[in-house]
Amino acid sequence: MRKRATVICRRGNRILLVARRTKWALPGGMLKRGEHLSDAALRELKEETRLSGKSAKFLFHHRGRQKHHHVFFCDVAKSAKPRASNEISRCRWVHVSDVSRLATSSPTKVIVKALGGAHRGKR
Repeated sequence: MRKRATVICRRGNRILLVARRTKWALPGGMLKRGEHLSDAALRELKEETRLSGKSAKFLFHHRGRQKHHHVFFCDVAKSAKPRASNEISRCRWVHVSDVSRLATSSPTKVIVKALGGAHRGKR
Protein backbone atom coordinates (compact mmCIF):
# COMPACT_ATOMS: atom_id res chain seq x y z
CA MET A 1 0.00 0.00 0.00
CA ARG A 2 1.39 3.40 -0.99
CA LYS A 3 2.03 6.04 1.68
CA ARG A 4 0.48 9.47 1.24
CA ALA A 5 1.03 12.60 3.34
CA THR A 6 -2.38 14.27 3.70
CA VAL A 7 -2.68 17.83 5.01
CA ILE A 8 -5.33 19.53 7.11
CA CYS A 9 -5.11 23.33 7.18
CA ARG A 10 -7.81 24.82 9.34
CA ARG A 11 -9.08 28.34 9.98
CA GLY A 12 -11.86 28.24 12.53
CA ASN A 13 -14.55 25.97 11.05
CA ARG A 14 -13.10 26.02 7.53
CA ILE A 15 -10.52 23.70 6.00
CA LEU A 16 -8.47 24.04 2.85
CA LEU A 17 -9.43 21.83 -0.10
CA VAL A 18 -7.83 21.48 -3.51
CA ALA A 19 -9.40 20.27 -6.75
CA ARG A 20 -7.81 17.95 -9.25
CA ARG A 21 -10.12 17.86 -12.26
CA THR A 22 -13.68 17.66 -10.85
CA LYS A 23 -13.20 16.30 -7.31
CA TRP A 24 -12.18 18.19 -4.19
CA ALA A 25 -9.58 16.65 -1.88
CA LEU A 26 -7.28 17.50 0.98
CA PRO A 27 -3.84 18.74 -0.10
CA GLY A 28 -1.13 16.10 -0.11
CA GLY A 29 0.63 13.47 -2.11
CA MET A 30 3.04 10.61 -2.30
CA LEU A 31 6.41 10.53 -0.60
CA LYS A 32 9.66 10.91 -2.49
CA ARG A 33 12.35 8.29 -1.85
CA GLY A 34 13.89 8.80 1.60
CA GLU A 35 11.54 11.67 2.48
CA HIS A 36 10.04 11.95 5.97
CA LEU A 37 6.24 12.06 6.14
CA SER A 38 6.11 15.49 7.80
CA ASP A 39 8.47 16.91 5.15
CA ALA A 40 6.26 15.45 2.41
CA ALA A 41 3.20 17.12 3.97
CA LEU A 42 4.87 20.55 3.95
CA ARG A 43 6.28 20.05 0.43
CA GLU A 44 2.94 18.98 -1.04
CA LEU A 45 1.11 21.89 0.64
CA LYS A 46 3.62 24.33 -0.88
CA GLU A 47 3.57 22.65 -4.34
CA GLU A 48 -0.22 22.63 -4.57
CA THR A 49 -1.28 25.87 -2.84
CA ARG A 50 1.92 27.94 -2.55
CA LEU A 51 1.33 28.10 1.22
CA SER A 52 4.25 27.56 3.57
CA GLY A 53 3.26 25.52 6.58
CA LYS A 54 4.90 26.52 9.86
CA SER A 55 5.10 22.87 10.94
CA ALA A 56 3.40 19.54 10.28
CA LYS A 57 1.87 17.87 13.34
CA PHE A 58 0.86 14.22 12.93
CA LEU A 59 -2.84 13.62 13.71
CA PHE A 60 -3.78 10.06 12.68
CA HIS A 61 -3.67 7.35 9.99
CA HIS A 62 -6.40 6.39 7.52
CA ARG A 63 -6.12 3.28 5.38
CA GLY A 64 -7.97 3.75 2.12
CA ARG A 65 -8.40 1.13 -0.56
CA GLN A 66 -5.25 2.18 -2.46
CA LYS A 67 -3.33 4.49 -0.14
CA HIS A 68 -2.30 4.72 3.49
CA HIS A 69 -2.95 8.34 4.48
CA HIS A 70 -0.71 9.85 7.15
CA VAL A 71 -2.76 12.89 8.18
CA PHE A 72 -0.98 16.03 9.38
CA PHE A 73 -2.19 19.40 10.67
CA CYS A 74 -0.25 22.29 9.12
CA ASP A 75 -0.53 25.77 10.56
CA VAL A 76 -0.28 28.59 7.99
CA ALA A 77 -0.17 32.35 8.45
CA LYS A 78 -3.65 33.89 8.85
CA SER A 79 -2.94 36.36 6.07
CA ALA A 80 -1.67 33.71 3.61
CA LYS A 81 -3.79 33.25 0.49
CA PRO A 82 -3.77 29.83 -1.20
CA ARG A 83 -3.20 29.85 -4.97
CA ALA A 84 -3.59 26.77 -7.14
CA SER A 85 -0.39 25.52 -8.72
CA ASN A 86 1.27 22.36 -9.98
CA GLU A 87 -1.25 19.58 -10.55
CA ILE A 88 -4.34 21.22 -9.01
CA SER A 89 -6.84 23.48 -10.75
CA ARG A 90 -8.48 25.21 -7.75
CA CYS A 91 -8.14 25.61 -3.99
CA ARG A 92 -10.42 27.24 -1.44
CA TRP A 93 -11.41 27.37 2.22
CA VAL A 94 -14.58 25.32 2.82
CA HIS A 95 -16.77 25.11 5.93
CA VAL A 96 -16.31 21.67 7.51
CA SER A 97 -20.07 21.01 7.45
CA ASP A 98 -20.16 21.58 3.66
CA VAL A 99 -17.55 18.92 2.83
CA SER A 100 -20.08 16.05 2.94
CA ARG A 101 -22.11 17.77 0.18
CA LEU A 102 -19.17 18.35 -2.18
CA ALA A 103 -17.85 16.02 -4.86
CA THR A 104 -14.79 14.74 -3.01
CA SER A 105 -12.63 11.66 -2.84
CA SER A 106 -14.03 9.14 -0.35
CA PRO A 107 -10.90 9.35 1.88
CA THR A 108 -11.44 13.13 2.12
CA LYS A 109 -14.96 12.67 3.51
CA VAL A 110 -13.79 10.00 5.99
CA ILE A 111 -10.76 12.02 7.16
CA VAL A 112 -12.76 15.23 7.63
CA LYS A 113 -15.45 13.31 9.54
CA ALA A 114 -12.78 11.64 11.72
CA LEU A 115 -11.35 15.05 12.55
CA GLY A 116 -14.45 15.80 14.58
CA GLY A 117 -13.42 18.42 17.07
CA ALA A 118 -9.69 17.63 16.99
CA HIS A 119 -8.79 21.25 16.23
CA ARG A 120 -12.16 22.94 16.75
CA GLY A 121 -11.73 26.62 17.39
CA LYS A 122 -7.99 26.68 16.71
CA ARG A 123 -6.80 29.09 14.06
